[in-house]
This record gives sequence, C-alpha cells and structure tokens, in this order.
Amino acid sequence: MRNQKIIFPFEKNPEFINDLREKVDKYFYQNKKSKFGNSTIVMQSVFMGILYILPYLLMLTGLVTSVSEVVISWVVMGAGMAGLGMVLMHDANHRVFSSNMKVNKWLGKSLYLLGGFPPNWRHQHNTMHHGFTNIEGHDEDIAPVGLLRFSPHRKLYKFHRFQHIYAWFFYGLMTLSWVTVKDFVRITKYKHENVAPFNKKYRRYLFDLIIAKAIYYLAMLVLPILVLPVAWYWVLIGFLLMHYVSGLILTTIFQTAHVVPSSEYPLPAGDGKVENNWAIHQLLTTSDFSPDSRIMSWMIGGLNYQVEHHLFPNISHVHYKKIARLVRETAHEYKLPYHCQGNFFSALKGHWAMLKKLGLQPEIMEKGGTNKLSVETF
Repeated sequence: MRNQKIIFPFEKNPEFINDLREKVDKYFYQNKKSKFGNSTIVMQSVFMGILYILPYLLMLTGLVTSVSEVVISWVVMGAGMAGLGMVLMHDANHRVFSSNMKVNKWLGKSLYLLGGFPPNWRHQHNTMHHGFTNIEGHDEDIAPVGLLRFSPHRKLYKFHRFQHIYAWFFYGLMTLSWVTVKDFVRITKYKHENVAPFNKKYRRYLFDLIIAKAIYYLAMLVLPILVLPVAWYWVLIGFLLMHYVSGLILTTIFQTAHVVPSSEYPLPAGDGKVENNWAIHQLLTTSDFSPDSRIMSWMIGGLNYQVEHHLFPNISHVHYKKIARLVRETAHEYKLPYHCQGNFFSALKGHWAMLKKLGLQPEIMEKGGTNKLSVETF
C-alpha cells in the first residue's frame, strides 16, 4: 500500500554495508579524492549542453533553414536533452555534482530547461525510487500507465502479453508526459498524500509549475514557430521528435537496471517490514551493465553502474567505475548477489525477456508476510 510505512531491518546483517562503506571511504582517503564531481563531469556537461543548446541557437539565428536541417537539429537536441539529464541534472539533484551545495542547487534547476519540475523529480527519484526500489506502491518507476506492467504485483491484462513489443514505443513518450500532464498529476497526488513540503506549499509549487511550463513552451515551441522559415507543423514535429528521442534513451537506460530477470520485487509484511536491510535490498533489485565501456559510461553519466549509484547516491557518478570493484568483491565476500550484464545489448535482451514474462504471469501477492520474488521463481 502507498501509505504503508516501509521498515528496513537495519540491524539485520549490517556487516556488508558497514564494511563496504569503510572500504570506499578508505579508497577516497588514500587517493586524496573528493566524492563529488571533477573536471570529467564538467566536460560531460559542456558536451551535452552543446548538443542540446547549439542546434536550437542555429535554428533561431537562421543558420539552419531547410526542413531536413531543422528536423535533424531537433533530433540532436533530443540526444543532448537526455545526456544533460543523465550527466548534469542527475548528479546536481543528488547534490554530488559539486562540493558547493549552492552550485548543486542551481544546476539542479537545469531540469526546467528539459521541461521537468525539480521538486517533483527529487521526491519521486531521490526519496521514493532510491528509498524503496522495486517495492510495489512506493517506487513510481515500476508503476507506469496501465499499458505497461513492470511488477509481478500489478494487475495483469490480456494486452500485456504484447508489451515486450509495444513498450519501446511508449518509452519515447516519457518526457512528453513530463512537459504536459505528469508534473501536474504528481504535484496534486503528493499534496493529497500529505507529502511534505507539497502539502504546505502546494499553491506556491503549482504557481511555479505553471510559470515554468509557460516559459518552456514559449521558448521551445512558440518562438521557433514564429522565427523558423519552415511551416509550423515541421517545428511541432521536430519538438515531438526531440522529446521522443530523449524519452526513449532515458527510459531504456533506467529500466534495464531494475526490470530485468535478476530483479526482485519484495513485498513488506503487514507491519511494513521487508526481509532485508536497505543495502542488501538494493543488490537484489538493481543491475549494472557495460562495466568495461568507458564510452557508454561517459555518455550516460555512469548510469550503467546502477548498483553503485543505489548504494552510494551521495557519490558522483565519475567515481563509480573505481568503486565498482570494491562493491563486487565485498558482495561476493558476504555471499551476496552482484548483478551485472557484460554489455548494453545483453541488458536490453534481459529487459525484453522480463517484459515478456511479466506480460504472461498472473499477479503474485503473498498475504501476511514478506515476499522475495524474481522472475526466475515464477
């Protein structure tokens, strides 16, 4: 249940995370490194910012004029939009882009440039997704619209048997959902659920949200329609393509880390307790991919190291490759799982298989106790 308080038994098997944190702290101390971002994340952010902003400026200044050039510019902006979100916005809203919290605060507002609303994102992602990964009724990342079924605990419909085919189309609609209705739905939902600070600052947030959306649409849609020497519908098509490319990239990257055959979907008992402590829970519900691909890691802001990110959201992604070895070795030392796919295509294949299996298996619920599940137990 959404309003049920989830309790992780932190006193149960705390040795793993305590030992791992000690090793990670030792790594940073011995190498005299900061846990925050460095020059790498700055270069990543500049690169992604150029991909997102330069095509827009080229269009507005008249250097890009033909229909084909305009459409290509919007597509490139979609890739830059996704990259800026994964690299700069993500670390900044986790408060790890910089050791200066004011810098993190202002860079976190870069989500406005992408059409999103930072307060909503921080609660949905930082609090609910990271706090209660793959727990039904709490992690909104496994609770998309009814056409998609990401959890064995959600109701099964006949059309879900085809979701491994049609899901990829809907992935491209994610950021379009952001900029249209989803942020308004979420802010109202959080208010009704009495989530702080939405319950006390709802009117202020709603006003900020309306202003932010208005400015976004004026800058990204109305102004190009007025300025660009192409028919208005080509601008609209380009705008939609930008969001589709961005949404497809973002959703695919995130879902290949949590909706895969190795993922478990624990249910809390009646008193809200889950079986494992928080750290072990993250190992059971998360998977890495492409650990040896520097290019992949650079382009997607280290989100191929989701296990490390979930265990250490207070560390910038630029350090995940180095600490991944410590996480893997410590997990094996304590005979705990460490899920990792060798490359992105293997991760995609696993996600496809999971979508197919979830589209066929009936709803699974266990009454009166915890439920440790993976698709391999179906």
